[in-house]
Amino acid sequence: MAKASSAALDGAHRTATAQVHAAIKQRILEGTYRPHDYIRETSMARELEVSRTPVREALRELVSEGWLEAIPHHGARVVAWTERDAREVFELRLVLEPMAAGMACQHMDASRTARLKSLASRMEALADMQPVTAEARNEIAVLNHEFHRELVLASDNQRLFTMLDMVVRTSVIRRNFNTYDHRALQRSMNHHREILQAIEARSPAWAESVMRAHLLSARELHQSLNEPDRAGGEAPPG
Repeated sequence: MAKASSAALDGAHRTATAQVHAAIKQRILEGTYRPHDYIRETSMARELEVSRTPVREALRELVSEGWLEAIPHHGARVVAWTERDAREVFELRLVLEPMAAGMACQHMDASRTARLKSLASRMEALADMQPVTAEARNEIAVLNHEFHRELVLASDNQRLFTMLDMVVRTSVIRRNFNTYDHRALQRSMNHHREILQAIEARSPAWAESVMRAHLLSARELHQSLNEPDRAGGEAPPG
């Protein structure tokens, strides 16, 4: 009986940690927590109605994953990406994501295809707004993140997914869509559609080529916008 009770407590503790982890990560992605913002254990525990222990463990996990950084005597704060971070992320994504898109051609199933088409349609509807509001751009970024995640999952290669998840981390931060003009937004939406067409045609070479063009376009926009200041910046979404 004591063992069962202990197991139940452990399960509840792990669940609480996972919930805190997910809540903080989502707020980073949504821009609620900005680069250099500190995440306070006490206020987070009070807000989510949990003890400080799962908050502490969630913060530790997020530090190890690269979302937060531990500052001695101050706590954990949201990581700010440098220009070097952006360059390195693009270099790796340009190798790994086209590979994932090509592999998806062999493993994509009907339900995931439908999911990706739905995500693409929702992004297109938001991108067609006149004007495209800040709220719409934030929503596009969340959907874009999910689109790329689903596409990589479709590769049916867990190690590739894990590697990309670690590489991309917060590089798909939606607020960078604020730098996209209407033409750039439409180009990004068109790339998504063509990637899906290539996958439905079971053409790895086509899918890889479009994904590479998609990422090169995002990198070029990022570089053009950050040329005057090479000291800072974050990777655009792609």
